[in-house]
This record gives sequence, structure tokens and C-alpha cells, in this order.
Amino acid sequence: MPDKDPENKMIADAFSETDKRTGEVINLTPNTNNTVQPVALMRLGLFVPTLKSTARGRKNQMSTMDVTEELKQLSIVKSEGYENIKITGARLDMDNDFKTWVGIIHAFAKYKVLGDSVTLPFIDFAKLCGIPSVRSSARLRSRLDASLTRIATNTIAFSSKEGEYYVTHLVQSAKYSTKNDSVTLQADPKIFELYQFDKKVLLQLRAINELSRKESAQALYTFIESLPPSPAPISMARLRARLNLTSRTITQNATVRKAMEQLKEIGYLDYTEVKRGKVVYFVIHYRRPKLRPADIPLSLPDIGEDEFDDIPDSTEKEGEMVMLSREELELLEKIRKGRKS
Repeated sequence: MPDKDPENKMIADAFSETDKRTGEVINLTPNTNNTVQPVALMRLGLFVPTLKSTARGRKNQMSTMDVTEELKQLSIVKSEGYENIKITGARLDMDNDFKTWVGIIHAFAKYKVLGDSVTLPFIDFAKLCGIPSVRSSARLRSRLDASLTRIATNTIAFSSKEGEYYVTHLVQSAKYSTKNDSVTLQADPKIFELYQFDKKVLLQLRAINELSRKESAQALYTFIESLPPSPAPISMARLRARLNLTSRTITQNATVRKAMEQLKEIGYLDYTEVKRGKVVYFVIHYRRPKLRPADIPLSLPDIGEDEFDDIPDSTEKEGEMVMLSREELELLEKIRKGRKS
């Protein structure tokens, strides 16, 4: 790659990492089954369940979140001394916007990048978003256009106490040409450094497809899959925060439990819900991104008895077994014979 094009190198580096044991550079190339996603974005409540069928629907659904802790390792933060980082913009959903974001990442990995932009046929872009070409209708184009617009409205703002300020977008610009039937996407190389973190996630899309229209389960999947091996118990509060819902807490808890059960139903994970004091946790026993039992544990890990202290015992009492005397047996036999006659 020519030295005169450092921005291209930044984007290319975003899809590779070095094996710390061998020093080998490993390329992480997205395809129809996988997508490289930065851990920070997966753990944030960026792509979340969104109301669509109600009167509130998409109306004025804006979101602002402080992401200073998650993005503080960016070189732009260190070099410029930024101390506050916020993402602000339209609320992004899982069914449409997440898939569009996946398509954007695929496009930069698969197609030739000129400067900071990539151009590809619309039908190819739709396929990268996981949408069959047979659905490339005017309605689909309108849906993708709306999704690109929502993603582009999301800004990442960096600021410091000295008054320094820098703002950019998740997608710098997106252009659709009806004449050429093509899509051109422009990215800010400074935020593509998000993909250069040591800890990356090769996110399996099989679970996302299995969970069609189940946005809460999709969102929790992207969060749980970004966690390290053998993760610590996850609190109910943390999962509520990932979904970024606005309903009552009791309703949010029910949504989390239903989503976790849906993840279990598709074979992605197994878990136990436990309670310590007043805090509810989910203990993840294993995860299978490909939804296949590649390595099923012979037994589930032990969980301390104290974790179950607050769970009510629902075991029913069994009948009591007693010994009958000879006289009682003779009487019982007479009763049986009497019923037969």
C-alpha cells in the first residue's frame, strides 16, 4: 500500500491484528457469516430495540450517551487531550440500522477504497446488509436510505477542558446515484481506529438471522458475544443499560428475561439466573456463536449455594410411604373385593 495514502492504511489496519504469540498479522475479513465489530460499539447501547408499530414509533427518538470510558484509548483522544466523548443522534435499531452498519463495514473491507470513500453497486450493498437481491425494490431503497440517514446523524464529539472540540460522524457521508444505481460511502479515518483495538469481535451473523424481529435478543447477543471467555456474572442492571429502554424497570426486566430465553432457544447459550441480596445476575455457562454444539461441557459449572438463597423453593411435597400391619392389609383386601362385587 503506497505511503502517500496513510488513510487507506488506517482503514486496512482496522481489519487486521497481530498474534501476540507468533507476531503474525492476521486479517479479519467480513463475509456473509461474520462481521468485524469493535468491542466498544457492541457493549454500548448504540444499536437497541426501537418502537416502530406504535404512535411514538420513530418520532423524535434521539439519544445521547457518554462514551469517554469506552473510547478513551483512541489516539486522537491521547494526542489532543480530549477528556469527554459523547455520541448523539437518532436512536438506531437492530432490525434495519444494525444490518446497514454491517453492510457499511463489509463494503470498506471488500471493495477498493479510494481516499476515504468506497463505491459499489446498490444490489451488492443490499446483499452485504443481508438482504436478498429479490427484495431490491423501491421500498427497500427507501428503507436503506432512511437507515443511512439515521446512522449519519449520529455524531461523535470530542472535547477538552481547554475548549478544544472535534466532531465527526459514524458515516461521514452516503450518496446514492439513481443514474449509476450505486452507493458511495465516506468514512472519517480517525474513527476507523475503533477497529484497531487489540480486542476485536468476529461477530457471527447466524444468531442475528435466527432472531429476526427479536431486537432485544439481537442487542443482548451483540453485547454478550463481545465479552471475554468465561465472563463474570452479568447483572440485570447492565443488560437493561445495554437495551437502553425507557419503560418501567419491571417491564424492562421482563424484556431482558424474554430475550435471554430466546438466546437459549436458538442454542446460542445456556445460563442460570441467580440472586445475591437484591441484585439479579445471569451466569453464562457457555456460548456457541455458530449455534452448533461444537464443545458442549460435560457438566455445568458449580454455583455457590449463597447465590440461590433468595430464590423461593417451588418443590412440591411428595407423598409419605408407610408400612401396613397384617390386619390393615386384610381389611384393605376386603374393601377391594367388596368394590369388585
